[in-house]
Amino acid sequence: MPRAPIWTAIADTLSSEIAKGHYHPGDRLPTEADLAARFGVNRHTVRHALSALVQAGTIRTRRGAGAFVTARPTEYALGRRVRFHQAVSDSGRTPSRRLTLLDTRGANSKEAEALRLAPGASVHVVEGVSLVDGQPLAAFRSVFDAVRFPDFLRHIGDRQSITAALAACGLPDYTRAQTRLTAKLAPTVLALVLELPEGAPILRSVAINVDTMGVPVEYGTTWFAGDRVTLTVAPD
Repeated sequence: MPRAPIWTAIADTLSSEIAKGHYHPGDRLPTEADLAARFGVNRHTVRHALSALVQAGTIRTRRGAGAFVTARPTEYALGRRVRFHQAVSDSGRTPSRRLTLLDTRGANSKEAEALRLAPGASVHVVEGVSLVDGQPLAAFRSVFDAVRFPDFLRHIGDRQSITAALAACGLPDYTRAQTRLTAKLAPTVLALVLELPEGAPILRSVAINVDTMGVPVEYGTTWFAGDRVTLTVAPD
């Protein structure tokens, strides 16, 4: 009977150590060079073993950074008051947010319709990445009426929180009026942002948030990494 390739034994060993808690979600594994020295093999063999663990969803790799143990899916409740930091904190995880774009421009047709604005009206656009325990959970784009909230970009830059920025603009509360969820496959750029393989499953959420009078205040699109989140619709 032919002997199994050595890379399978390495993958099995690492998988077993992860399962036993030697490495925790988010932990970085030893480098390819360190693993090659440990198992007495070349780096190509180690790379093959790590590739198998990536395919199994046990680890994820990031170019130039190494291999990391995959975190368990984050429980995320979608209700009338969806707040990223609160939802993630409630699941026992650590939330953070990285803003990548703050811009003011003319609204496209979908944005204008969602916010009940005239076509081409001035809007603020915020894009970024939401992270849980340091791992990207979702990419997002949020659009706001620039006339109603003229200082919004300054406040979001200072506070890194949409809720806090809106409060600073005089809007203490808002609720979710509508959410549309669609399954997609990650295109190249989005896969890079979310640290996913190209074509990995993602879940797109398109939502409209309104003030207490029912007037739209935010038109948001969020792309969740499909295997890192469990979305729960909460009828609150």
